[in-house]
Amino acid sequence: MPLVNVIPPNTKHIHIMGIGGTAMAALAGVLIDEGYHVTGSDGNVIYPPMSDVLELLGIEAMIGYNASNLEPKPDLVVVGNVVRAIYEEAQAILASDIPYISFPALLGAAFIEGKRSIVVAGTHGKTTTSAITSWLLEAAGKEPGFLVGGKMANFTRTARAGKGDFFAIEGDEYDTAFFDKGPKFLHYRPKTVILTSVEFDHADIYRDLDHCKESFKKLSAAVPEDGTIVARWDHENVIDCVKDTKAEIRRYGPGQVWDGKIESVDTEKGMMRFSVLHKGEVYGTFDSIMVGEHNLYNQVAIVAALDANGCTADDLKKGFESFRGIQRRQELLGSPCNISVIDDFAHHPTAVKVTLEALRLRFGERRLWAIFEPRSATSRRNIMQDEFAASFDCADVVVIAPPYNQSNIPVKERLDPHTLVRKIHARGKEAFLFGDAPSNVDSWTAQDSASAIVRSVLAQAMPHDVIAILSNGGFGGIHKKFIHEIPNIIKK
Repeated sequence: MPLVNVIPPNTKHIHIMGIGGTAMAALAGVLIDEGYHVTGSDGNVIYPPMSDVLELLGIEAMIGYNASNLEPKPDLVVVGNVVRAIYEEAQAILASDIPYISFPALLGAAFIEGKRSIVVAGTHGKTTTSAITSWLLEAAGKEPGFLVGGKMANFTRTARAGKGDFFAIEGDEYDTAFFDKGPKFLHYRPKTVILTSVEFDHADIYRDLDHCKESFKKLSAAVPEDGTIVARWDHENVIDCVKDTKAEIRRYGPGQVWDGKIESVDTEKGMMRFSVLHKGEVYGTFDSIMVGEHNLYNQVAIVAALDANGCTADDLKKGFESFRGIQRRQELLGSPCNISVIDDFAHHPTAVKVTLEALRLRFGERRLWAIFEPRSATSRRNIMQDEFAASFDCADVVVIAPPYNQSNIPVKERLDPHTLVRKIHARGKEAFLFGDAPSNVDSWTAQDSASAIVRSVLAQAMPHDVIAILSNGGFGGIHKKFIHEIPNIIKK
């Protein structure tokens, strides 16, 4: 059957390929809310937090993209963008009469159409900004629909259809599916767009920065004349991407119409008090768990966007105070033996830099470890090797893990972790490559690598240290290994 762009009539059973992805697991929850029976498959073992999300939904993912996953026959298949056309399950769909659709197309047609869509886009800050936006709308009584690429402490779900007029969504510039190479966010009917930043990323699908900018320019053009773009105006790439829009532009950033100021940071509570300035005057002063300059401006952008949609500072104050964070965004996993273990999704040089700056602000002069796994399509390549070296300047000790599977990357394009460590050393930092397979070992897994890193770090760690784990994947379960092993190795 041909590709469809709506849910066909009489659909009861929907199967999701790539269900372990943050957005796909979120979609599963929305579909279950709407009364559909949902099954799903994924290519790899699914780690927390998304495994926890699926467990709450009562879904046991089928591991491996096998044709047998389509038995019993579903009424519709949603195909995630991690799925390649050569996979057995994808080939089985194409050869069958089962209707199929991309995740963004289904979301836009079935759940966003007719809503006041707030799309958060940009190279950085999408998850945090869309999560806070969703909660501020909820706290203001708007009952929004939302989809966020991370598990939020304030909600039991990462997505829902919503009863109100708003839909807040993380707008990803990654391609939609193997049969639709356009960016996801073009399916989201944007009425308001927050554009935080535009940098080169996703080296597996974009040639260069100009190629990336083409997608953001299309998003800008999709905003109607009565819509609003909240744009980071001290970023030249952002300005270039929105310059031809017919929508209202709300400029934010240092010295812009919408600005912000950190008033104080409570390093014990991990809280930041900040003021939002509009035309130089205080619009409102708020307290937030999200600390750091990058989070200051993410939150300034949210205020500007929600003000454009009729919210006031008083409407937003309670939401900022009660926002409890997002998993894998400066998330404190625990502090055994007074060693704080932090999990963060940072995987781009800029994200690593601003995350470590925020942690330095949050934890003061405590010794800060940065443990980085090159896992994303960009970080596993050497295209940003120099930028990565500079991104760890706020850390006291840096640990680079072996890059995640580089077998599909040409040798001359691969990140060299040894070179990266030398470059970090040259900037005056302690830096190590831990977790490589020993020369006399034939079988070495990601779990083995993570265990080796934990042993090496804890041989040097001391109480009051802060260990920040930076990866956009499961990292061999390293987070739980640290929490488990610290009490066994470190003396209080």
